[in-house]
Amino acid sequence: MTWWGWILLACLVAYLTKFVGHLVPHQTLEGPRTTSVMTGMTVGLLASLIALNTATSGTSLVLDARLVALAVGVVALLLRAPFLVVVVLATAACAGARLLGLP
Repeated sequence: MTWWGWILLACLVAYLTKFVGHLVPHQTLEGPRTTSVMTGMTVGLLASLIALNTATSGTSLVLDARLVALAVGVVALLLRAPFLVVVVLATAACAGARLLGLP
């Protein structure tokens, strides 16, 4: 099969997956248990993405200025700062840490 065949097959699988999702009854998706599981999965996925992008480089563990930025961002979020302020503070902290010599 050519590359275009594989791409079209992947598109078909993605479409069918979405279509099957529309066939699930609303009562199943709106239940308290399902909502709790979906919320937990979302938070877990986001946390793992943040951890991987912050503390790794390729296949190695790296402790650098990104951890400083993450710590500042967490503190700003705990203080209920607006999202834009969190991003600006974390960026400034990362830049400051790099100016001080952290890789």
